[in-house]
Formats: sequence, C-alpha cells, structure tokens
Amino acid sequence: MNFNEGVIIGIDKPYKMSSFGALAHVRFLISKKMGVKRVKTGHAGTLDPLATGVLLICTGKATKQIEALQAHTKEYVATLKLGATTASYDREHTVNFTYPTKHITRQLIEQTLPQFVGDIMQVPPEFSACKVDGKRAYLLMRKGRDVELKAKPLHVDEITLLDFDPRQMTMAIKVVCGKGTYIRALARDIGEALGSGAFLTSLRRTRVGDYKVEDCVDFDHFKEWLDQQNIES
Repeated sequence: MNFNEGVIIGIDKPYKMSSFGALAHVRFLISKKMGVKRVKTGHAGTLDPLATGVLLICTGKATKQIEALQAHTKEYVATLKLGATTASYDREHTVNFTYPTKHITRQLIEQTLPQFVGDIMQVPPEFSACKVDGKRAYLLMRKGRDVELKAKPLHVDEITLLDFDPRQMTMAIKVVCGKGTYIRALARDIGEALGSGAFLTSLRRTRVGDYKVEDCVDFDHFKEWLDQQNIES
C-alpha cells in the first residue's frame, strides 16, 4: 500500500462528526505512520455530521479521482418522521411546524414515492454548503440572512419503502441516486407530497459506486486497521 502513489479508502463515518473532521483524523494517522508532516488527502463527497456511512478518502495521486468518484451512484437508507418539519430538514434543529397525519397510509406513501424517481428538480436545503453570492448558504442562515436557492436537476434511480409505522408516524426508505441529491430535501418534498410534513431522523450512506459500507473501515478502529497494512515508503 503506497499512500503517495494513491490509495482509496472507504471509511464508515460516525454520527455527529463532520466529513472534514474524519478526513483530518485519518490524514493525521497516515502521516504519523509514514513519519511525514502531511500526506496529501481529500474526500469524495461530503456527508452531513448527523449522517453515517461510506466516506471515500483518497490519498496522493488518487486525489485526482475525487471528481469522478463524486459522480458515482450513491445509496442511502433514511428514516423520516412524518407530521413535522425542522429548519434544516433533519434533527440538527428542533421542530418548527406540525401537520396532520391521520390521512397518511402505507398505500398513500407507496403511491407518492414514484413521483420522486427519475429526472427531477430539487431545491437544496437552506442549511447546506451551496453558495449564494460566493458564500455558503448555511453560514448566511446562521447570521439570520434570508437565503433563496434555485431548483437543480438531478436523477433518482430508485426509492423503496422499507418500513412504515402508523403509530409513530415514521417511515424508512432506501434511495439510490446521482450526484447532488440532498436526502434532507427529499424528506421535505415527500412530506409536502403526502399533504403533511417530514424531516430526517437518521441517514446512512450504504454505497458509493462499488464501495459498500460493509467493506469500509470502521472510523474508531482506523489506527488498528492501519497498523495491519503493509505500507511502502
């Protein structure tokens, strides 16, 4: 394994950690192992802090592949709470509005989900890294500024209903999609299409291209994994 020539490592990112934080920790451990100040590294596709799962980290010459890796199809498993919304469309913020849910059934959900499959338009979340006049939208929102983002085209290959609990008004879905898809925004739009509201309670990226989460290195045991590798200088 030659980190300068280039290695792509799949990391299972933990809950409440930023993608940059995960990258910085991995870079530190690799650099320390090699006895150098800093090994060139980058990640292929940001995961929100509240999301877990596949985070691809590239080293050395493999960082040239980051753009291509970001374009790969991704797979997520998400759980949604129906009947309420938050400003960020996930658990980062508290509930701001509640909506009726008595009319929501499994049949209604199964009839609704197909409208989000194929080529669709999606407005990104205001609390996102999208840029408005050169500044990150989430930074503007935290300063109390109004942010208006435009809808962007994207492609969703598949949405499968995995579970629906009518008592708790929660549902779980598997989403297979292309680059640029915000699952938080998808939750918002599904809630609206159901005549209610919805926000994410959990999100796990289970695949990026051919990289599956079950084949990833557990972040908390990365050092142990690294110690077992045959590393070339």
